[in-house]
Amino acid sequence: MPFWEEKSLSQMNDAEWEALCDGCGRCCLVKLEDEDSGEIITSDVRCKLLDGDTCACTDYPNRKAKVPDCIKLTPENVLTIPWIPRTCAYRRLAEGKGLAWWHPLIAGDMQAIEDVGVSVRGRTVSELEVQPGEWEDHAVDWPEYEPPEDI
Repeated sequence: MPFWEEKSLSQMNDAEWEALCDGCGRCCLVKLEDEDSGEIITSDVRCKLLDGDTCACTDYPNRKAKVPDCIKLTPENVLTIPWIPRTCAYRRLAEGKGLAWWHPLIAGDMQAIEDVGVSVRGRTVSELEVQPGEWEDHAVDWPEYEPPEDI
Protein backbone atom coordinates (compact mmCIF):
# COMPACT_ATOMS: atom_id res chain seq x y z
CA MET A 1 0.00 0.00 0.00
CA PRO A 2 1.41 3.46 -0.87
CA PHE A 3 2.60 5.52 2.08
CA TRP A 4 -0.03 8.24 1.53
CA GLU A 5 -2.77 5.64 1.96
CA GLU A 6 -1.38 4.05 5.11
CA LYS A 7 -0.10 7.12 6.97
CA SER A 8 -1.66 10.37 8.07
CA LEU A 9 0.11 13.59 7.11
CA SER A 10 1.50 13.90 10.64
CA GLN A 11 2.96 10.37 10.49
CA MET A 12 4.96 10.99 7.32
CA ASN A 13 8.70 11.50 7.39
CA ASP A 14 10.29 14.46 5.61
CA ALA A 15 10.94 12.55 2.36
CA GLU A 16 7.34 11.29 2.20
CA TRP A 17 5.98 14.76 2.97
CA GLU A 18 8.08 16.37 0.23
CA ALA A 19 7.12 13.63 -2.27
CA LEU A 20 3.48 14.68 -1.93
CA CYS A 21 4.12 18.04 -3.58
CA ASP A 22 3.02 17.75 -7.20
CA GLY A 23 5.21 20.70 -8.22
CA CYS A 24 2.36 22.72 -9.71
CA GLY A 25 3.61 26.03 -8.29
CA ARG A 26 0.14 27.32 -7.43
CA CYS A 27 0.97 27.92 -3.78
CA CYS A 28 3.85 30.18 -4.89
CA LEU A 29 1.58 32.59 -6.76
CA VAL A 30 1.10 36.00 -5.16
CA LYS A 31 -2.34 36.44 -3.66
CA LEU A 32 -4.03 39.80 -3.27
CA GLU A 33 -6.62 40.57 -0.63
CA ASP A 34 -9.50 42.92 -1.34
CA GLU A 35 -9.33 45.44 1.48
CA ASP A 36 -13.09 45.88 1.62
CA SER A 37 -14.38 42.32 1.28
CA GLY A 38 -11.38 40.29 2.45
CA GLU A 39 -11.68 38.21 -0.74
CA ILE A 40 -8.45 36.47 -1.75
CA ILE A 41 -7.58 37.08 -5.40
CA THR A 42 -4.97 34.91 -7.10
CA SER A 43 -2.58 36.47 -9.58
CA ASP A 44 -0.30 35.16 -12.28
CA VAL A 45 2.63 36.72 -10.42
CA ARG A 46 5.00 34.16 -8.96
CA CYS A 47 7.31 34.42 -5.98
CA LYS A 48 10.74 35.70 -6.91
CA LEU A 49 12.21 32.32 -5.97
CA LEU A 50 9.92 30.21 -8.16
CA ASP A 51 11.44 29.22 -11.50
CA GLY A 52 8.69 29.84 -14.06
CA ASP A 53 9.89 27.04 -16.34
CA THR A 54 10.49 24.24 -13.83
CA CYS A 55 8.02 25.29 -11.11
CA ALA A 56 10.74 24.61 -8.54
CA CYS A 57 11.92 26.91 -5.81
CA THR A 58 15.39 28.17 -6.68
CA ASP A 59 16.44 28.19 -3.01
CA TYR A 60 14.06 25.86 -1.19
CA PRO A 61 16.27 25.29 1.91
CA ASN A 62 16.63 29.05 2.50
CA ARG A 63 13.26 30.25 1.22
CA LYS A 64 12.00 31.47 4.62
CA ALA A 65 15.09 33.65 5.08
CA LYS A 66 14.77 35.15 1.59
CA VAL A 67 10.97 35.40 1.54
CA PRO A 68 9.87 35.93 5.16
CA ASP A 69 6.15 35.60 4.35
CA CYS A 70 6.66 32.22 2.66
CA ILE A 71 4.39 29.80 4.48
CA LYS A 72 5.64 26.34 5.29
CA LEU A 73 2.80 23.85 4.99
CA THR A 74 2.36 21.51 7.94
CA PRO A 75 -0.22 18.90 8.85
CA GLU A 76 -1.54 21.43 11.38
CA ASN A 77 -2.01 24.40 9.05
CA VAL A 78 -2.88 22.90 5.66
CA LEU A 79 -6.64 23.20 6.25
CA THR A 80 -6.47 26.61 7.90
CA ILE A 81 -4.89 28.46 4.96
CA PRO A 82 -7.79 29.52 2.74
CA TRP A 83 -5.79 29.95 -0.47
CA ILE A 84 -4.27 26.46 -0.60
CA PRO A 85 -5.51 25.11 -3.95
CA ARG A 86 -8.24 22.47 -3.84
CA THR A 87 -5.99 20.39 -6.09
CA CYS A 88 -3.13 20.38 -3.56
CA ALA A 89 -2.21 16.86 -2.44
CA TYR A 90 -1.70 18.01 1.16
CA ARG A 91 -5.15 19.56 1.25
CA ARG A 92 -6.78 16.60 -0.51
CA LEU A 93 -5.27 14.12 1.95
CA ALA A 94 -6.13 16.31 4.95
CA GLU A 95 -9.74 16.40 3.68
CA GLY A 96 -9.80 12.60 3.43
CA LYS A 97 -9.57 12.48 -0.36
CA GLY A 98 -6.93 10.47 -2.17
CA LEU A 99 -4.37 11.81 -4.56
CA ALA A 100 -5.76 12.98 -7.89
CA TRP A 101 -5.30 10.66 -10.85
CA TRP A 102 -2.91 13.15 -12.47
CA HIS A 103 -0.64 13.46 -9.41
CA PRO A 104 2.93 12.39 -10.29
CA LEU A 105 2.88 9.63 -7.66
CA ILE A 106 -0.16 8.14 -9.41
CA ALA A 107 0.49 9.12 -13.05
CA GLY A 108 4.16 8.21 -12.90
CA ASP A 109 5.50 11.47 -14.33
CA MET A 110 5.31 15.24 -13.99
CA GLN A 111 3.80 15.80 -17.43
CA ALA A 112 0.27 14.94 -16.32
CA ILE A 113 -0.04 18.05 -14.11
CA GLU A 114 0.77 20.21 -17.09
CA ASP A 115 -1.46 18.23 -19.45
CA VAL A 116 -4.52 18.70 -17.20
CA GLY A 117 -3.88 22.42 -16.65
CA VAL A 118 -2.78 22.38 -13.01
CA SER A 119 0.83 23.51 -13.47
CA VAL A 120 1.72 27.20 -13.59
CA ARG A 121 4.67 26.46 -15.89
CA GLY A 122 5.07 29.15 -18.54
CA ARG A 123 1.98 31.05 -17.35
CA THR A 124 3.44 33.47 -14.82
CA VAL A 125 5.57 36.56 -14.40
CA SER A 126 8.11 37.10 -11.61
CA GLU A 127 7.16 39.50 -8.85
CA LEU A 128 10.44 41.29 -9.64
CA GLU A 129 8.95 42.28 -13.02
CA VAL A 130 5.72 43.80 -11.68
CA GLN A 131 5.70 47.50 -10.87
CA PRO A 132 3.76 49.10 -8.01
CA GLY A 133 0.25 49.86 -9.20
CA GLU A 134 0.23 46.95 -11.68
CA TRP A 135 -0.64 44.13 -9.27
CA GLU A 136 -4.39 44.29 -9.92
CA ASP A 137 -3.72 43.86 -13.65
CA HIS A 138 -2.43 40.36 -12.89
CA ALA A 139 -5.56 38.97 -11.23
CA VAL A 140 -6.50 35.63 -12.86
CA ASP A 141 -8.89 32.80 -12.12
CA TRP A 142 -7.14 29.91 -13.90
CA PRO A 143 -5.24 28.80 -10.77
CA GLU A 144 -8.61 27.83 -9.27
CA TYR A 145 -9.26 25.30 -12.07
CA GLU A 146 -9.86 21.73 -10.95
CA PRO A 147 -9.54 18.94 -13.51
CA PRO A 148 -12.29 16.31 -13.59
CA GLU A 149 -11.83 13.58 -10.99
CA ASP A 150 -11.32 11.02 -13.74
CA ILE A 151 -11.16 10.76 -17.47
